[in-house]
Amino acid sequence: TPPSLPGRALFFLCQRFYDVEQLVSWSSALKAWRLRKKNSYYGYTQKLYGDNVAAAFYILSIGGAVRFAGQSEWFRSDRRGRFSWDFLSLRDVPLEEVDASGTLINHTGLDNLVTQSRLRSLCLRGCPAVDGWFVSRLHVFSDSLEELCLSNCPRLSEGGLLPLTQLRGLRKLDLSALPCVSNSGLLRILLEEQLPACTIT
Repeated sequence: TPPSLPGRALFFLCQRFYDVEQLVSWSSALKAWRLRKKNSYYGYTQKLYGDNVAAAFYILSIGGAVRFAGQSEWFRSDRRGRFSWDFLSLRDVPLEEVDASGTLINHTGLDNLVTQSRLRSLCLRGCPAVDGWFVSRLHVFSDSLEELCLSNCPRLSEGGLLPLTQLRGLRKLDLSALPCVSNSGLLRILLEEQLPACTIT
């Protein structure tokens, strides 16, 4: 006998469920691949043009902006990801400011920046892949970093922010609007004790 109407309906829903589940799986895999691709190490660029150009190219490629030391001009990518290549003439000049707000930068991509020993300002506002592991690697900039913005980063918690105490040179720190931080007041007190010269918002 043919299956009943409820039976046919249940079979149809089960088929659709597995289809949707497969689509979600593919979507997750695609997002993971995109994240890895965005944060790959720009070793070939580094060999051709040096550390400074490779670092700038990485930030511009993920949609960020950079300013080289001693320069007033910022290099930015537009909405289509295009940017000026004039920074190639600054291969011997280190980066002083990086704005990676809203980009997919993560701890792996940080490998492209660790050579920037004169990096003074780093803005990571609203970066969805910035987490505690990323913050723990920022100690490489402890001798130069003065301004750091981590506002609106959805994956940062109190525990993940504790390594900030290693950044003794910080003068300005933005930790506003962090959804995973449940006790921002206590965190601020702790950080102010360890970083007395830093203004924390």
